[in-house]
Amino acid sequence: MGELDIRPAVAGDVPAIVAMLADDPLGAQRESPDDLTPYLHALKRVSSDPNQHLVVAVRDGRVVGTLQLTIIPGLSRMGATRSIIEAVRIHADERGSGLGTQLIEWAVDESRRHDCQLVQLTSDATRTDAHRFYERLGFQASHVGFKRQL
Repeated sequence: MGELDIRPAVAGDVPAIVAMLADDPLGAQRESPDDLTPYLHALKRVSSDPNQHLVVAVRDGRVVGTLQLTIIPGLSRMGATRSIIEAVRIHADERGSGLGTQLIEWAVDESRRHDCQLVQLTSDATRTDAHRFYERLGFQASHVGFKRQL
């Protein structure tokens, strides 16, 4: 396997990112790879926010993974800064290769560089394999999450 490069996502990466987002039963219901316009608009918004880090993992010139890291300054926990890891996706060809671990370790290291005292993530209740993966990396299931569509 070639060397891995983790770097900020650019517009040319959007088709590969969206394909990975759509490559599972949940993503297939909510993503639309046929129209990249909303994703490109979202990338501009994300890229202009210094607290957002949308990255891709590239191996041999091909996007093989992605995640978004959000830095959140706050008042709770004595003014702690926290980070949230979201939208972790690994290309089907790379699953089981250690790439997911490398991406999560990148996010934890980046969180430390931003003086975060806590890194958290959410995972859909149906993604039991992902839950085991995150637990192996030291994350603990600690909260019940809620969503409200707007």
